[in-house]
Amino acid sequence: MERMGMQRIGIIGAGAWGTALAVAARRAGRDVVLWAHEPDVAAAITAMGRNTVYLPDIHLDPSIRATTDLADALDADAVLLVTPAQHLRASLKQAARHWRRGVPAVICAKGIEQGSDCMMTEVAEAELPGIPLAVLSGPTFAIEVARGLPTAITLACGDAALGAKLVDALGTPAFRPYLAADLVGAEIGGAVKNVLAIACGIVEGKGYGDNARAALITRGLAEMSRLAMAKGGRMETLMGLSGMGDLILTASSAQSRNYSLGLLLGQGQSLADILAGRKAVTEGVWSAGAVVDMAQRLGIEMPICAGVDAVLNRACPLDEAIMQLLSRPFTLEGR
Repeated sequence: MERMGMQRIGIIGAGAWGTALAVAARRAGRDVVLWAHEPDVAAAITAMGRNTVYLPDIHLDPSIRATTDLADALDADAVLLVTPAQHLRASLKQAARHWRRGVPAVICAKGIEQGSDCMMTEVAEAELPGIPLAVLSGPTFAIEVARGLPTAITLACGDAALGAKLVDALGTPAFRPYLAADLVGAEIGGAVKNVLAIACGIVEGKGYGDNARAALITRGLAEMSRLAMAKGGRMETLMGLSGMGDLILTASSAQSRNYSLGLLLGQGQSLADILAGRKAVTEGVWSAGAVVDMAQRLGIEMPICAGVDAVLNRACPLDEAIMQLLSRPFTLEGR
């Protein structure tokens, strides 16, 4: 018998963000099944009511059910895809044989795929042709969402009726999705802000001051907007929660994995040592090269992102990359 409405929500990915979204969906009254790649994560949630690896300070509602059975999580009215961006394609290949016709996928991963330079919606369309799609993106630290602190986020969906159903299924007074139609803008904002946050962390780590960080955020927003519009996105999306809002949050707080990585780089630590000490994925590290490749193919200048990519992936000394940025010719604002 077909369920009415969007009562059962499947969540693929039990990291901090996937777990926080499970908490938010349960607060909205949904039945939640959370799929974990790691059996010990699922076991801890089942036995102790906590994700001891990725969100240890949050006690989960006992009705949130964790599983390692992908088919179980995909037996849902909507599925939130919260795997790291570079693993989304592999997850969808596994999911394809279990996906029920007409069930929407909500992309919650932020990044550009290495190698293909595909956005996450493009990955989903390739692996699950014809699937209804939405993008959930915006200024969200997982721990604050899990604690029920007020949060606003963009839910972008080309089908307004489907988007409204998803907003109704996930929204609460403290977790407020704002409906938009521009999936491209929401995706580009979520991916590029991670790269820019690394740059802002570097500025803090080098002690260059708040003026420099404000300049990077502003000029970075211009880079993000140029890329989004070249891909068919809309400027108003980049001025909203999934663009400027997410950038301001991620580029200004040590809670951000990307900002904190840049901070440590600026203080002289090596990228290898920083990553070796982390369990959670720092998406900006993996998206930087793909963002720059995409921009080059489209003829878009993104000097800040290119500088981050040069440091992370092309063995460019940090001080040299900074000097290259500061030595660029003066230009008109807005370009």
